[in-house]
Amino acid sequence: MRQAELVGRDEERARLVALLGDAASPVVVLRGEAGLGKTALLDELTAAAAATTAAATMTAAATMTAAGFRVVRCAGAEAERDLAYAGLHQLIFPLLAEPTGLDPGHRAVINAAFAGTTGTVPQVMELGIAVLDLLVFVSAATPLLLVVDDGHLLDAPSTQVLAFTARRLAGTAVRVAVAVRAEVSSPFDGTGLPELVLEPLTEQASAQLLDRQQARLRPYHRNMILKTAAGNPLALIELPRAELLDSGAMTLPRRLERIYGARLRELPAAERGELLRAALDGTGAGSVRRIGAVRYRMRDAGRAIDAGLLAPDPASGEPVFRHPLVRSAVVQAATPNERRAAHADLADLHRDSPERRAVHLAAATVDPDDDVAAALEEAAVSATRRGGAATAITWLTRAAELSRRPADRSRRLASAAYVAGQAGLLDAAQGLAQDAGSDGPAAEITAGYVSLYRDGEVAANHRRIAALLEFGIADGELTERALGLLLVLSQFSVDPARWARTDALFDRFGDRVSPSAAIARDTWGDMVRRGHGVAERIAAALADPAACAPWEIMRLAVAANYVGVLGDHRALLRRTVDREAEAGAVASVMVLLQMVMLDQVSAGAWAEAERTGRRGLDLTAEHGYTLFGQTFRAFLGLLAAYRGDLDAARELQAAVDAWGRPRGLRFLTEYAEAIGAAAALSEGEYETAYAYAAGITAPGTFTRFSQQALRTLFDLVEAAVHTGRHDAASAHAEAARDLGLPALSPRLALLTAGALAITAPPEAAGALFAAAVSHPAGATLPFELARIRLAYGAWLRRSRELALARRTLTEALGAFETLGAATWAERARTELRAAGKPTRADRAAVAALTPQERQIAELAATGLSNREIGARLHLSPRTVGAHLYKIFPKLGITSRASLRDALPTDPP
Repeated sequence: MRQAELVGRDEERARLVALLGDAASPVVVLRGEAGLGKTALLDELTAAAAATTAAATMTAAATMTAAGFRVVRCAGAEAERDLAYAGLHQLIFPLLAEPTGLDPGHRAVINAAFAGTTGTVPQVMELGIAVLDLLVFVSAATPLLLVVDDGHLLDAPSTQVLAFTARRLAGTAVRVAVAVRAEVSSPFDGTGLPELVLEPLTEQASAQLLDRQQARLRPYHRNMILKTAAGNPLALIELPRAELLDSGAMTLPRRLERIYGARLRELPAAERGELLRAALDGTGAGSVRRIGAVRYRMRDAGRAIDAGLLAPDPASGEPVFRHPLVRSAVVQAATPNERRAAHADLADLHRDSPERRAVHLAAATVDPDDDVAAALEEAAVSATRRGGAATAITWLTRAAELSRRPADRSRRLASAAYVAGQAGLLDAAQGLAQDAGSDGPAAEITAGYVSLYRDGEVAANHRRIAALLEFGIADGELTERALGLLLVLSQFSVDPARWARTDALFDRFGDRVSPSAAIARDTWGDMVRRGHGVAERIAAALADPAACAPWEIMRLAVAANYVGVLGDHRALLRRTVDREAEAGAVASVMVLLQMVMLDQVSAGAWAEAERTGRRGLDLTAEHGYTLFGQTFRAFLGLLAAYRGDLDAARELQAAVDAWGRPRGLRFLTEYAEAIGAAAALSEGEYETAYAYAAGITAPGTFTRFSQQALRTLFDLVEAAVHTGRHDAASAHAEAARDLGLPALSPRLALLTAGALAITAPPEAAGALFAAAVSHPAGATLPFELARIRLAYGAWLRRSRELALARRTLTEALGAFETLGAATWAERARTELRAAGKPTRADRAAVAALTPQERQIAELAATGLSNREIGARLHLSPRTVGAHLYKIFPKLGITSRASLRDALPTDPP
């Protein structure tokens, strides 16, 4: 609609124009049904912005000039909604050439997103910050208005970055306006951006607009149009020129498409072809200028302009569709052969853009064509990398349809199944794998992943996948996936026989095993014998993250956790989580979130670890990954035991054990036992702790393929010492040393040092404890270090080295309190009291005593009887006894013998 046709929109127009001067709320999403005038209102806003001077926008930013706003406008298009960052490219490209002062790192991030440079595709936050920097830089000279029409057709990655940036524009000279259809889902749904909902015109405004168009309508005809239009401005303009008022229950958008279709049929065939090529290529509707992207440019479009189908773009002068419904009508009116011919022309136009060329080639092709299928397969790989798992599945499926050779068809369907599995679409993955061939390796592998993730099926899966590999799989990619699945199955089973079969297959494939799979085999399994030197191999493999597939980073992250170097790759891990979440690779995200959580637990960031674990648990429930859900419960249970939330710990322990034990998942059942040991140790229930720890591995041995046997090293030794099993404790500590566990990981080095100290004879223990608490690994493992300090402080107290004992125990207590390890902190307080130092809890209890109660308690602590105390204070023995009866609960004690330890010996 032209400006003169904007009737009944004064309030909406005022709200949009006010946006230009509102620095506090610089963003709006205009939401309304088709034909309500969203594009026309954006045109109004654009015109107002261009005419706005600094005097009118003093609240926006001090840098605004009298030249008005600079406007950059783009539109979502059906043809580009599967192309990651296509919409962002429309907005950002015209700005990139100017700011020579833009941070080079931010420029590199933006270029990487547009595939202009090599490197890892950035995450939303990283790219959003770079785009924000660019927008603020550009708007420093002239205020900037970004306008997005047809936002419901914008690609999802662009929407995520734009929403991230828009939420941070308050106080800048940048404004953003987005228009979306209300009757369809939109990637802007749920972004939390402020909205302006566009309602149909009132009856009065509708009548006024209709009378402007056709002042001499017959009353019956006029009333019929008003009723049919129902306040839709576009319908009020178009219906008087049509003869489709008797179309029954046809929806209004469909009715308007019919109107436009009737006008199309009056155009020459050549001009209809021009419009069709433009519609299929995503040429905009309304005033949109696409800069930096090749687009089909309509020629000889004069008749279409006269027919009200096109309008000149005020910015470029080129013809554009008058409304999105016109574009839809053009496509609907074309025959299948006409659409295929138009796609073929567009494929030639986009020969330098592999993804766009592949999409148009596929749409232009009917019969199998290996070249087109290969182009689509290549585009799918690019789409996965750039954040489009769903798009990749669509393109791989279409590539399979166009494949001449059955083997190529099966391989491409298998790839689609694998991507679907990684994206959390387990039903789709299973269906695609069946399509690839119900008896083929692709179907077996995908079915294996699905049944493992959903049901925890290990035994039958391992037999089938191992047999597949032993028989031989011709396709190298499928072989890699089968080996990867075999590793996961072996890891969760912790079964020596299955690991032996897995190791034999890895040995058989030799150099054909990828580096990441080889590293996983050496750490997920028999790490004691294979894990030496793996940390360096992981660092080398991750030196160029861009060269690693997501599942390779996932495998390497798990390996890094086992060898204790996950913190060295923390930034990469979190970037990959965000990138895979954007790409929809749900399975990868779940495993990577597990690693993020374990890293947070190790680093002492327990509140963050709890949030990460809950996020992962919610994700597994949403997508049906029951196995990973139980894994998150195991991790959360262990964290709860560390924190002293013992009811929660034991509830999670029971749930994990009940699910894992019937399925033979020793990975989970050993975690359940580790939770039990940790909970018992925190309470000082050493016999229970020993039973759980010894259930994982016998003292003096480390069960092959068991990660928990290594992780609970210090738990078993401490429990054995406190239950009088000194020989077992010493044997376990010495076995850890002799097997070279300190060389496997920093954590195992610290735990071994602590175990050797706690089991050493008195003449050697002091030096070993001092070495343990000063071990470099302690700086990154606060909980483990605090436990060793607690053991050291207790030993010092028993050795009557009270001053050093108090210092050591105070350090342990401070660490436990910082971590939030409540029960461990109480154990440290008990040791401190025994060492003669009051804690904050002691002083608070003593402060609650009355002066007379304090005096009686101090005398009783010296060993005086009630009669002797009464004689000194002129009280009866019965009165002294009554006071003591009230004193004991205040101090948290139950007997006279505990008074000495409960009362501080130094002043508060």
